[in-house]
Amino acid sequence: MSDSKEWHLHPETEYRFELDPGTSLVIKVSDLCSPLPSLTSHSSKGVMQRSLAQNSQRLPTPTHPPIHVTGRPSTEYVSDETPMSTYANIHFVFEQMRVRALRDLHGSPPSDDGQHAITDPPRVLILGPENSGKTSISKILTNYTVRAAQNWSPLLVNLDPSQGAWTIPGTISAAVVRSPIGTASPANPLGSAATSAPTALASNALIPLTYWYGNPDTKSNPQLLDRLVRNLGVHVIERHDMDPQARVSGLIIDTPSSFASGPSSGSSADSRHTLIKACVDAFQINVILVVGHEKLNAEMQRLYGTQLTVVKIPKSGGVVELDHAYRERVHSYQLHAYMYGQKIDPPPGVSSGLVGGEAATELILSPSSTIINLGDLTIYRVGPESMAPSSALPIGAARTLSEMQPTLLDPASSGARLVNRVLALLAPFNEDENERYDEEILDLPAVGFLVVTSLDIPNKKMTVLAPTQGPIVGGTAITGSFEWTE
Repeated sequence: MSDSKEWHLHPETEYRFELDPGTSLVIKVSDLCSPLPSLTSHSSKGVMQRSLAQNSQRLPTPTHPPIHVTGRPSTEYVSDETPMSTYANIHFVFEQMRVRALRDLHGSPPSDDGQHAITDPPRVLILGPENSGKTSISKILTNYTVRAAQNWSPLLVNLDPSQGAWTIPGTISAAVVRSPIGTASPANPLGSAATSAPTALASNALIPLTYWYGNPDTKSNPQLLDRLVRNLGVHVIERHDMDPQARVSGLIIDTPSSFASGPSSGSSADSRHTLIKACVDAFQINVILVVGHEKLNAEMQRLYGTQLTVVKIPKSGGVVELDHAYRERVHSYQLHAYMYGQKIDPPPGVSSGLVGGEAATELILSPSSTIINLGDLTIYRVGPESMAPSSALPIGAARTLSEMQPTLLDPASSGARLVNRVLALLAPFNEDENERYDEEILDLPAVGFLVVTSLDIPNKKMTVLAPTQGPIVGGTAITGSFEWTE
């Protein structure tokens, strides 16, 4: 028997709920002709905030549609403290920037807001401490943009390697968003990507450009992260240069909490400021949004207030604190979902064949286990794990390898430790280059991910698991700190 309830929300309110592990909830809006409410949902150890606002040009009406909730949340309530009006106002400002950029692109006369109005589209960097709702804000602003009925296709960039974004944790990536982002579970926090399987969700089959950092902690190798951020920025700017029509939609960047953390949390102020500057430079940022952090807002105003716009915005009260153990469980879940897909069981009384109106069978994958020779795949390791600690160096000796120096691994060596390791399969090298250097692999995006499930040293064989069948032999891969077992 299903548990169903109807809620009537007033303006400036949010419906919030908490779910126990292994449970789900279905929310249905009955009247699509009226302005839709804002929903904030968070599990006992997670948060997902989605705005269901319709076309931003629609005027409010006296009626407000009820929402029908099916399932058994452990906690549910309506809050009248919401920052959604602030987020909506920010969207309206960004929409004006896009319109001015489009008019300038087409050579139209300037609008009434002045001859000297800025005609750059919004290129937004979102900063904030841990558990401040940065990812939710990124999704809200992105979804507002694609719902604006202007055929915008903004770029959404995720620079938090602990999040997983469209593939697996340990990556940073960017994707063009053309339809609202559907996030049904922690396995796909930014929607489903077409690169993880040939049968991704039709509504948002995103194709992200992904770089492999290989670690959830940005402080483990900030030099490498700096380089990858700049690589991603180069590709984004090149794309915008080749497609000015796409450029006017702008971009929105979600960042890790370490960008806002001070030395007290173990983060070097110099390294985080260097990474923020890398973002500002690489993506040509013109707006910084600081979520609920006065000190960080003051820092950004001091460093960038004269060259771009810095705005402090409130944190939602619906954000939940996520602990380390929960994040590790999510990482394992994301890796499993990358290989096998995911099956979401709806509450009793709701059709099990649909997830967000689409066939749930599209989310189920059949991974391929392949046995290859040890020499068929060239494997590197990058970063501190490939080097001896500083305390082990002779007195007065300096490192001969940098923290970005790739180290070639011998799978048969006991120090390789490849069993159960996640490998990023890289794009092919540029065939036009006559000379090749080791660090060039750091500039290659990832095209897929594998897991080494077993090693047969006597027979010089290795078994790898991948979500789909594809060419592996002769490829180049990088390992990281992630391990996964079924």
